[in-house]
Amino acid sequence: MVRAYGNHPSFVMMTYGNEPGGKNMVNYLTEFVNYWKAKDKRRLYTTAAGWPVVEASDFNNTPDPRIQGWGAGLNSIINKEAPRSDYDWSGIISKWKQPTISHEIGQWCVYPNFKEIKKYDGILKAKNFEIFQEKLKENGMSKLADSFVMASGKLQVLCYKADIEAALRTPGFAGFQLLGLNDFPGQGTALVGVLDPFWEAKGYVTAAEYSKFCNSVVPLARLPKMNYTNNEELVVPLEIANFGNGPIQKATINWNIQAENGSKLFTGNFNSESIPLGNTIKLGTIKQPLKSINKAQRLILTVSVGSYENQWDIFVYPETLPETGKDILVTQTLSTEAIEALNNGKDVLLTLKKGAVKPEMGGDVKIGFSSIFWNTAWTRKQPPTTLGILCNPKHPALADFPAQYHSNWQWWDAITHSSAVKLSAVAPQIDPIIRVIDDWVTANPLGLVFECKVGKGKLIVSSIDLLSEQDNRPEAKQLLYSLKKYMAGSAFNPSKTIALSKIEGLYN
Repeated sequence: MVRAYGNHPSFVMMTYGNEPGGKNMVNYLTEFVNYWKAKDKRRLYTTAAGWPVVEASDFNNTPDPRIQGWGAGLNSIINKEAPRSDYDWSGIISKWKQPTISHEIGQWCVYPNFKEIKKYDGILKAKNFEIFQEKLKENGMSKLADSFVMASGKLQVLCYKADIEAALRTPGFAGFQLLGLNDFPGQGTALVGVLDPFWEAKGYVTAAEYSKFCNSVVPLARLPKMNYTNNEELVVPLEIANFGNGPIQKATINWNIQAENGSKLFTGNFNSESIPLGNTIKLGTIKQPLKSINKAQRLILTVSVGSYENQWDIFVYPETLPETGKDILVTQTLSTEAIEALNNGKDVLLTLKKGAVKPEMGGDVKIGFSSIFWNTAWTRKQPPTTLGILCNPKHPALADFPAQYHSNWQWWDAITHSSAVKLSAVAPQIDPIIRVIDDWVTANPLGLVFECKVGKGKLIVSSIDLLSEQDNRPEAKQLLYSLKKYMAGSAFNPSKTIALSKIEGLYN
């Protein structure tokens, strides 16, 4: 290989291989590095992709700096910590003297796109997809297949954006190794690509959208959080990673914040004489009070430097909310009072505590905010085993909550304070207000919020805890308000009747 391609301009770094093993691996690979450093100085050498990190290497290639590590499960930064974009990996890489490249970042899954089956027109057939398609059909959700692809795809892109931007924000970082831009059909079915195995787009992200955060030049925002109340000030330091052809001269940095309908709410700019090559180059700090935002909504922050542009979604909620105008009993158990209310034709909102749902009713589902990492088969069901939420943002129950049909940062709080409910254990073919997308292997119908009639009354069941620590959870406070306001109106008229015993059997 070295004899044939040693002078190729792209052949500048060399590893032994990928993810090695063996009791003598460290000694062998250290000798490998030293041998090639002495023999051929045309390139840089390291032990292998992934590990081990040894002093002899010219650079490290390690999985330590990424937002989800193998085995991290729900303790990863994207699943355990409230959403933000102001962290980086400087604390991890500072212990090494060599430049560090992150190994196989990403690995975020998307739901199988069954339309790909017909693309296999040779000797290979997508038999795995046929099995998953049949499982979805068995569980009565065939009509949701395309929606699962699109919703999980939007979450997948959000996870990739978070992963890549964390690398670009890290001072002194040598680069990142993306596991794949397209799907890997083997090894348990690893649907980790924004492209399918045929290098074709799946419909939920374009190349232009992806290149906003994965490019030679990328504007960056260090957002201390993604969810705000309107009594706060937005303070966001802006940076740029410039690995383009050279310094950017006489740059104007424009920023604006617009509403979901496209109307611009706030704008500003900074000037820079010259943006050098490198990253963590400061552009200026946005300081914008949010007091004029009086309705819960998603806002889009856009930062542009010349032809390069990047965007982030943030969510703003009113600090104080009005009364909903109707007496609705909100409870965390079906107490005697709640049962009497239902029997008397009143409205009840049951919001269960996290962990209260029985294992056989969905409590054993390892729900998390992020997408599935690599897949559940190969990782022995490493959590999360879910692929985000799916809902109809135009459902009247969500009229006062800034919902999209897919997961975004506004759902992190709900997911991390919830248990999934196996809808099939409650009632056949129930259509929830908020659905969770299950792993394609099990394909269970899962929900977080659903409505029904019980006795003479009407009930909303939320397996999201909307009450605990509400003062520190504006998203929960807003979602509870939206559900209560819906229940207070004429649109609240559930079509499904469920026995009280079924609801009581949901939780411990």
